Amino acid sequence: MNSCNCCRPNFETTKQIERLVPLIKVIGEDSRLKILCALQCDSHCVCELEEHTNLSQSLISHHLKDLKTTNMVSYTKKGQKVYYSLTDFGSDVMESLLSIKA
Repeated sequence: MNSCNCCRPNFETTKQIERLVPLIKVIGEDSRLKILCALQCDSHCVCELEEHTNLSQSLISHHLKDLKTTNMVSYTKKGQKVYYSLTDFGSDVMESLLSIKA
């Protein structure tokens, strides 16, 4: 029987898996995916995301915090509003996800 090394400690695949777990937890939630989809075309403030996703402002803000911690979303302030957009990493993740034929 062949031995699989990918799950053994200190193996590079194991390290990659460990880095992916937080990302998968964040993008595995449908509300966050809705926000990411809305941000694919343009940057939006929370009130605009509220219209796109039918989620409450407080829920959107909570999800944006999680998306920022995984470096998928960044923000800029314009006057009193904060506009969120996908980072290059976030764009790459969304492109990869949407290319999956499920």
